[in-house]
Amino acid sequence: MSAAEALKEARAAGIRLGIDGDALTLEASEEPPPAVLNLLSRHKVGVMALLRPTNDGWSTEDWLALYDRRMGRAEFDGGLPHRQAEARAFACCLTEWLNRNPVRSPPGHCLGCGEAEHTQNPLLPFGTEASGHAWLHSHCWAEWHAGRKIEAVAALATMGVTAPTNFPNDFGKNGGA
Repeated sequence: MSAAEALKEARAAGIRLGIDGDALTLEASEEPPPAVLNLLSRHKVGVMALLRPTNDGWSTEDWLALYDRRMGRAEFDGGLPHRQAEARAFACCLTEWLNRNPVRSPPGHCLGCGEAEHTQNPLLPFGTEASGHAWLHSHCWAEWHAGRKIEAVAALATMGVTAPTNFPNDFGKNGGA
């Protein structure tokens, strides 16, 4: 069992976790199951690391909560079958991670292939003014974006937000899903 799985078990048991200095704080409406407390004790350092905000300002708890909210909306409010709701929730998390972790590059060279802009092959800005741009040739974008999605899937997995088995993983094919 990992720290992310211990965190999920604690949330499922109705335990709200926090950090106070070097201490892990727990709050629950009823006595938590001893097995969950044991897991939290064994994985305390890892759980605390997951609760601290990352570079994007969100903690693992924030990502798990986003997944759960999207899952509930898709399944219960939207009427989607459970497997489709999982895929929808994960896709929302994937997009949010990409938006919160933009890649910037200076203009003049393609971030994908490293080559300069050419008259027949101009560099295009991908991103927004607020987050900055990644400069790419149009034919380099699909492969670069597929790599970004793979990076996002790996980052989310470290926080316990994993791609469901029915989630498309054809990122390398025409830019992926």
